[in-house]
Amino acid sequence: MHKLSSASVGSLGEQVGVPAYDRTAVRPGIVHFGVGGFHRAHQAMYLDKLMNDGKALDWGICGIGVLPQDRRMADVMAAQDCLYTLVVKYPDGTLEPRVIGSIVDYLFAPDDPEAVLARMADPATRIVSLTITEGGYHVHQVTGELDTSDEALAADLQPGATPVSVFGFVVEALARRRAAGIAPFTVMSCDNIPGNGHVARKMLISFAQLKDAALADWIEREVPFPNCMVDRITPVTTDGDKEALASRFGVEDGWPVVCEPFTQWVLEDDFGAGRPQYEDVGVQLVEDVEPYELMKLRLLNASHQALCYLGYLAGYRYAHEVCQDKLFVDFLLGYMDEEGTPTLPPVPGVDLDRYKHQLIERFANPEVRDTLARLCAESSDRIPKWLLPVVREQLAAGRGIERAALVVASWARYAEGVDEQGEPIEVVDRLRDKLVERAQHNRDAPLLFVSDRDLFGDLVEDERFVQAYTSALASLHELGARATLEARAG
Repeated sequence: MHKLSSASVGSLGEQVGVPAYDRTAVRPGIVHFGVGGFHRAHQAMYLDKLMNDGKALDWGICGIGVLPQDRRMADVMAAQDCLYTLVVKYPDGTLEPRVIGSIVDYLFAPDDPEAVLARMADPATRIVSLTITEGGYHVHQVTGELDTSDEALAADLQPGATPVSVFGFVVEALARRRAAGIAPFTVMSCDNIPGNGHVARKMLISFAQLKDAALADWIEREVPFPNCMVDRITPVTTDGDKEALASRFGVEDGWPVVCEPFTQWVLEDDFGAGRPQYEDVGVQLVEDVEPYELMKLRLLNASHQALCYLGYLAGYRYAHEVCQDKLFVDFLLGYMDEEGTPTLPPVPGVDLDRYKHQLIERFANPEVRDTLARLCAESSDRIPKWLLPVVREQLAAGRGIERAALVVASWARYAEGVDEQGEPIEVVDRLRDKLVERAQHNRDAPLLFVSDRDLFGDLVEDERFVQAYTSALASLHELGARATLEARAG
């Protein structure tokens, strides 16, 4: 057994891939906020591939944690010299482990915010990338403007404040670079948000405007915010994953990452101070990301929402269980074909029919064991961005919304906090209390849940949506999830 570290990495067995490059020669060029499973299975993996080809050694990653729960990552990174194992899980049970070495430093911002700012202000830092979840951009779900109600954001708007939020650090670092005459870094959002670069740009400039109008103008003129689409199913690492890595490969890793074989990154080539040679390791560099992005958000991400609540209510607990059930597969393909796809522009180089069936195959991978609880979490940040745009476009075009309305109703039913077997549901959402309170009235006031204009806008005033939603909710209460799908399929 080898505890993962720089000292032990050369002693791992032949079944475990390890960095072929000298990590002491790697210099940080990227600061990344939000070092979770997805970043380590995706962006850091692409850089590690480049480095194994002898490239991008001046593009090492310095990870940053700003939230209290990030302390655990800081501890693991420190103990393992920022190394970790990425384990690809194939449907036939094959595991492919590889130690990733592209992260070369990690800073826990609450312990030393000045160290974070110094690293970001360093001219060597040319990209600041983000995987801070959909909620991390502080977008008001209806107005689309900056929502300053977050405590950390409000604290950072106080004069002379030491940053505590991601926005606070990014804007202060840009202010320091501007004052020192240093060219700005590129801000690269890698979150599942439509137009993620545009959103990051708008929200950060709005935040900067509240602090320093001249700085905001400079950011607007000088800082690139490329859009990108990222895709790789990366479930939460379990104790079983760690035990399998130890027993089968002799690697003791405090926080490995597991993922599916599929990976995709479509990136707008808009960088002000250079970038790694991403195209050499399969990243698609394009002029317009939007078609690929909408395809992913409205087919993959929205389909995750379409399967998770209904599947959970029906008694399933994993995505692969749902997608091995023909009744649910037919419903998902029906949503994608009849409601999601009609809202998409042409996607260059993509066979959409093949893509949709490939999604079902990916979801059905029994080895990934992606929990429905993970997919059901933070719905208030996901449904408004991934599914409701489909509803609105379909309504405007006079097309069907019955499946999407059922998904919204299944969210409302899930938010009641009790499944169809009478077992409690742990609703995980930043708006949990409000959602659960409204959902308690689903039977006596069925429109209360969707009357929250901060989430649903004016959909409650649309007769077609109201009819489809209330019918679906009543059916879920009367028949349950499976029988509702059976009735609709019949």
